[in-house]
Amino acid sequence: MVVSSGTQANPTSKPKRWSRVTSWRLGTPVVVLLCGGLLAVSFVNADGTDLRPGRYEDLATLVDGERARYNRLEAQLADLQSQVDQLTSGVTDKDVKKLRHQSARLADPAGTSDRSGAGMQIVLGDAPSEVQQSYTGDDPNSLVVHQQDIQAVVNALWAGGAEAITIAGKRIITTTGIKCSGSTVQLDGVPYPQPYVIEAVGDPDRLQAAIDRDEHVQNYRADARDPSVQIGWFLKPLTYLTAPAYDGLLDVKYAKPLPQDK
Repeated sequence: MVVSSGTQANPTSKPKRWSRVTSWRLGTPVVVLLCGGLLAVSFVNADGTDLRPGRYEDLATLVDGERARYNRLEAQLADLQSQVDQLTSGVTDKDVKKLRHQSARLADPAGTSDRSGAGMQIVLGDAPSEVQQSYTGDDPNSLVVHQQDIQAVVNALWAGGAEAITIAGKRIITTTGIKCSGSTVQLDGVPYPQPYVIEAVGDPDRLQAAIDRDEHVQNYRADARDPSVQIGWFLKPLTYLTAPAYDGLLDVKYAKPLPQDK
């Protein structure tokens, strides 16, 4: 007789499933929490925009999307500025009132108030697509509007006594930056596609004379008359227009005021 030590396994018994069931019960909530966290992070980073770059099929759509985002931020800024103005107007301190009166007197020369009157409109644009495709000249850059072209027109208008200037409806002040970015031009970091509409408030005759004197503008206009280039140029005197107040940021980061003579 043989006596075995230990317990013989029952071949009909089922294996325990405790570890697998427990893993599912613990793992599923963790996965759900991780997915929820990723969705929350994506929502915050998107800030109301589409994170998928494939949405923008062309540069114009990208420019429009960025400008729409800028317009939303600009509206928020205007709302906050309005609240600040309301709170400031309620302050009765004599020194504060004095500073407010000084600020009001400087609003017009600083460009922070509307300016209306006679003036001039100038429109710059790239050469037509068919001209660009058939161009055989030595300088293809002459077919598109560049930063220096816009700056030349603006500087000529200032020299002609312009009282206020806008580009694409946006008021230009002393701190406004004009910069090329690919095939678009940025004003204070905001992209604008061509054609570029430039309007100036001032005496139309003086403005015209200043445009006629500027060498860079004359070279541009020569390209506009050249049948092989045909870069966009349009000029029209206006009997009345309004240049809206500058509504961008006024913080100066690098400039310093000149010392005043005592």
